[in-house]
Amino acid sequence: MESEQIKPNGTNEEVGTLAIDLGNSNTVVAFQGELNSEIKLLDLADITRTPGEIPSLVWSCKAQEPFLAVGNEVSKLGLQDNNNICSDFKRWIGASDQSNFEGTCLTPEKAGEVLINEIWKRIPKTYKVKRLVLTAPVETYQKYRAWLFKVCSELKVNEIALVDEPTAAAMGAGLEPGSKLLVVDIGGSTIDMSIVALEGGEGKAQPVAQLLRFGGQDLEQKSNQVLRCAKVLGKAGQRIGGRDIDRWIANHLFPNSSLNQSTLNAAERLKCRLSDPFLKDTKILFEKEQSSLKEDSLQLGMSKVILEELLQSKGLIKILEALFDHTLSSSKKNGCNLEDLDKVVLVGGGSRIPIIQRWLKDKCMPIELLMPPSIEAIAIGALSLTPGVRVRDVLQKGISIRCWDQKNKIHIWHPLFLAGQPWPTSKPLEIVLGASNKNQQEIEIKTGEPNFEGVNEIIYVNGIPTIKDGPIKPTITSSKEVNTSIKLDSPAQPGEDCLKLKFNINENCELTLHGLDLRNNQEIGLKTLGSIR
Repeated sequence: MESEQIKPNGTNEEVGTLAIDLGNSNTVVAFQGELNSEIKLLDLADITRTPGEIPSLVWSCKAQEPFLAVGNEVSKLGLQDNNNICSDFKRWIGASDQSNFEGTCLTPEKAGEVLINEIWKRIPKTYKVKRLVLTAPVETYQKYRAWLFKVCSELKVNEIALVDEPTAAAMGAGLEPGSKLLVVDIGGSTIDMSIVALEGGEGKAQPVAQLLRFGGQDLEQKSNQVLRCAKVLGKAGQRIGGRDIDRWIANHLFPNSSLNQSTLNAAERLKCRLSDPFLKDTKILFEKEQSSLKEDSLQLGMSKVILEELLQSKGLIKILEALFDHTLSSSKKNGCNLEDLDKVVLVGGGSRIPIIQRWLKDKCMPIELLMPPSIEAIAIGALSLTPGVRVRDVLQKGISIRCWDQKNKIHIWHPLFLAGQPWPTSKPLEIVLGASNKNQQEIEIKTGEPNFEGVNEIIYVNGIPTIKDGPIKPTITSSKEVNTSIKLDSPAQPGEDCLKLKFNINENCELTLHGLDLRNNQEIGLKTLGSIR
């Protein structure tokens, strides 16, 4: 579906859905009316650089509160080199370690909150937002979702939905119902890959997606449409993206200089120009740093060949290979191999870089590579998700349960649901648990999360992202929230089978169980252990 870049005018109020795709470098805002299939990229007063596109920048100074500048205001006011500017913050929202965030007086979460609220304030009165759709990265989805819900809880809108970015890109690619596709999203802060199967085809109903619940309200119940699922078969993500490439470029050219905002912006412009498919490989392009605070500005020069050698040396292709292998491994568990894919969709600002395009074409040949509008593709896809149909997602890391190994007399971690497991589950996983101690009075249900396997670790050296050699060793992190215990009517002895439990994952991605006490045939009622997304 094509988007129209317009500046709204007139007095008639249009009711519809607003999509906000918060990005690390740019944030996209789009609107679609209920009675109009046309998607509009909104021009918001002062903060949009081009219609629908807002630089993800926030300037704030405690001494001058409540004065703030966001988006394109920052450049207009000449604040891009000011120490109080907050950029590159999206990647750190929900991250457990924010020590490498080069922030100001604002936390990443606060900067994101300020930007979303400022966007909301500037929505023209000619638009009545009935539904707000937001997107979230795969890697930090759970914490990011909690943050977004908190930020948006005060907004006056009837419905709020959240979709993960790769799924939104798939839904917005405009492919035929029944298609299976690989979505690669090279954003400013993250790289996400997912293999998605769209329901429909061969006379089946065309898929649309169900908006997620918010505030305990199940939007599926508001629709008369029949449930149809767009199924994510496998996915993986890593917190590295286009802004890291800008850092690599600037640091490569000026290793002893500080990486201020104007230097990174110049590196970004140079990267975009070097991504021109018609540019000769050996031609050197120059980009001048536009500094408002320095008399002497730097001039960055690089050729396409040097850029590609830099990306190779920094391990970009290595990280793409690892993500690809993990995504494909997950999809194979769900019966989908590479040769089963109909299309490959490449989106995000980094999709313009030729070496990434060549790598993906070679990796997936002869499957056709599609490249929809790189910036607004995800926002457009998010708008296509309407009430009545649910996106069936997959576990990113899986979940394991601690069990007693009677033979070796030790506790071990046994996989319960593996990474790539679709949820909500269609049928339960049954497991029998026994006692480990003499006269045991209860059986503890303790779960853990396997760490992400197959993707290289990102470490920061002097603020520059570096890909560490070797995959992360798999370990189990015990969960403090997804646990319970079941009391036994009479004491049990070691090795005695006590409980037959059936585990499921519900629509909120919560682990549930019910079952039977094998010694007295008493039913164990449904228990919800907690979220495992």
